[in-house]
Amino acid sequence: MTTERLQVLYKHISGGKVKLNLTHAEKIVSQNYHDQLRYTLDNPLLNYEQRRFYEENGYIVIPKLIEDSLLDECCRRFVDYCDGVIPKGGATLMKDISLLKKGARGVYLYNKIQDILFDEIFEKYFFHSQLLDYVSCFTGPNIRAMHSMLINKPPDSGALTSRHPLHQDLYYFPFRPADRIVAAWTAMEPVTTSNGCLVVLPGTHKGELLQHDYPSWEGGVNKAYHGIQGCDDYETVPLPMDKGDTVFFHPLLIHGSGINKTPGFRKAISCHYSTSDCKYIDVYGTVQEKIAKEIEEMAAAKGLPLTIEEVWRYRSRPVRGYELINI
Repeated sequence: MTTERLQVLYKHISGGKVKLNLTHAEKIVSQNYHDQLRYTLDNPLLNYEQRRFYEENGYIVIPKLIEDSLLDECCRRFVDYCDGVIPKGGATLMKDISLLKKGARGVYLYNKIQDILFDEIFEKYFFHSQLLDYVSCFTGPNIRAMHSMLINKPPDSGALTSRHPLHQDLYYFPFRPADRIVAAWTAMEPVTTSNGCLVVLPGTHKGELLQHDYPSWEGGVNKAYHGIQGCDDYETVPLPMDKGDTVFFHPLLIHGSGINKTPGFRKAISCHYSTSDCKYIDVYGTVQEKIAKEIEEMAAAKGLPLTIEEVWRYRSRPVRGYELINI
């Protein structure tokens, strides 16, 4: 309720005879509003309507946040990795199973590159000042980048492997609290329902972390593409976006993406951020145990016999706040 609406209301109930102390009323209303806000923090960027939208739905889209020139530079960098121009180093290139069977090569084979936080080009996105300003609305001022990736969704081969099952990102993360974690996902080109935009189940961030596993899809499933069982038929909300648009969403929000029905690849760059004060938890004996073992096995295959906690510590880095000051 705005000050103007308060004024009209008081005039109505008092016949215009009672003078409202607007300053006092604003303080009361403001306090009541902030008592209701759990998933966002006080900040100068998001207005009340935007905060309420995120609180209710678990996501918010900020148009044209990232400039085209940076996204184009990141795209070229991805191509260089795929073509072997740049050594992989600590980065991980993920192959699409259907394209692998067809003998595809280079950029036409890989559907994702991740663990790219330390790349000198990609880090321009992960450290982007305006992006981090928005991230701080959810994490607070001390920010650590946790999971980085560029997604190269291929045209679907007919096996439907280009889709991503509905899932919750927190399933992969052994750190908490969930409310101080946020994903930033930026469209590197126009993203539509035709080329497999994100789809979400609004409000599901208010629920619990659910059981995940590989879906029983006839065409197979890409590595680590776990999904929530039994919710493929749920009615989702698509999020079409223009190049440079960025969606921020809660790690418990159920989301996924459809198949790419176009002849071209669909690219997006993404990072999960958390407060630097997040704490690691033991996920063994929980719904996260299966993916934890799989992540540890993937690390061991690269010659890194690490625990799930060590994997996430290894792949993350501070991007703003006291951790940077203390380096």
